[in-house]
Amino acid sequence: MSISSLGVGSGLDLESLVGQLLEAERKPKTDALDSREENVEAEISGIGKLKSKLEDFQKTLDNLRSDANLKGREPSINNPSEGIEPFKAEASNSALEGDYNIAVTQLASGSRIQTADAADGGFNSASDTILSTGTASLTFKIGATSDSFTIDLTAGNSLEDLRNAVNASEDNFGVVASIIDTGTAVGGAKLVFTSDTPGQGNDLTIINDNDVAELELVSTTNSSEASTYLSPVTSAQNAKATIDGIDVESETNKFENVIENVSFDVSEKSELEADGINFKTSKLSIGFDTEAVEETIREFVTNFNALQAEIKLLTNYGESDLENDGALAGDSLVRGIQTGINNILFSSVDSSSLGGIFQLGIEYNDQNELEISASDNIGLGSGEDRLKDALKENFDQISALFTDESQGIAVRLYDYVEEYTSSSGLLKSRVDTAKDQKEQIFDERLNLELRLAGTEQILRKKYLNLDQTVARLNSTGSALLATLG
Repeated sequence: MSISSLGVGSGLDLESLVGQLLEAERKPKTDALDSREENVEAEISGIGKLKSKLEDFQKTLDNLRSDANLKGREPSINNPSEGIEPFKAEASNSALEGDYNIAVTQLASGSRIQTADAADGGFNSASDTILSTGTASLTFKIGATSDSFTIDLTAGNSLEDLRNAVNASEDNFGVVASIIDTGTAVGGAKLVFTSDTPGQGNDLTIINDNDVAELELVSTTNSSEASTYLSPVTSAQNAKATIDGIDVESETNKFENVIENVSFDVSEKSELEADGINFKTSKLSIGFDTEAVEETIREFVTNFNALQAEIKLLTNYGESDLENDGALAGDSLVRGIQTGINNILFSSVDSSSLGGIFQLGIEYNDQNELEISASDNIGLGSGEDRLKDALKENFDQISALFTDESQGIAVRLYDYVEEYTSSSGLLKSRVDTAKDQKEQIFDERLNLELRLAGTEQILRKKYLNLDQTVARLNSTGSALLATLG
């Protein structure tokens, strides 16, 4: 007889038996693969978390290894009266400590030109025509610079048209034209040109390019610049100040390196003394920017501890069967990172008189964290005291401690961490290896299923023969019983 399904002929549950036999072979192998895959995925995740914290720590190191961030100078200004601030100052890291008495006596400004009163041949209103016939042009320039632009005029152009053309010119280097209506027949309407180019000798020049007589009313000179028409009512001028009684000048309102490696911007004149003649001085003090450096050091401690906390979580061994081990528990790579960082962190730096970070008040506490302690546990002063002393007495040595090219702690730590975090670093290689393991596990799963498919075929063939044999025996038995009956 023909049997299409296992067990049909014999009445035995052979399908279930085959399934149980296959599962018995599959389960221990898949369980092992699942466990391996879970461990690999945990490793990849753990490496990712470690890399992220190392990169955060590296950013702090990048800031700490810069000499510019650890040698800052902080200018402070004490003005005679509150609310009056004649200048603001900046100092480079090379500026020397010192105090300076400064008074701002004059601000730098540009020149100002205006047309004559109506009574003196000027204009009565903004609509007055400045060019009756033909075409002409006016060129605006600063003699001491290459700045210039030209305004083209046509017959019928008014005072107002010229104003608008000047203000709208794309090449305008900083000239503002305006019309002031004096409200009197004598004054009439006055066209005013104001240049923002400061500095003595930088007066605005308006050239009558075509030597048109009518345009002499709105220009300062003829085409050859030999004649004089309008003259500045206010000439461009330098900024002036006194520093410890010494007169200094600047073409702009910024004084640079008048005091070596110090610059200051002036914004208003200093107050006058009671005599109305002499100026009161403001005291400029150049000192070390201890607050910024202290903040940088404390940030370093904080981010180091954040890294240590992450490593502790990743390498933690579960204290019971209910607590899982960290993803990188017992990992030699992580131990190597910790050892390397600690070796650099507490190494001696001969290039700095401080010698090491202990003199900055940095040390391990009972929780294996870095701290700047508030208490003196060893008789050498508290961490806070040591830090304050270093900032006050050895400010520039702090920079040497961290930034020296060969021995600087931050420089060496940054390079060391970079070996692990770079695109071709050790952590990247470790992740690549783990991903290869995942691919291998996938291949092993595929091979397992292929082997089990072959096993299933063998089992089905085996039990099909059994089923057929039992079916024949049952058929024979039934026939004999029928004959005897």
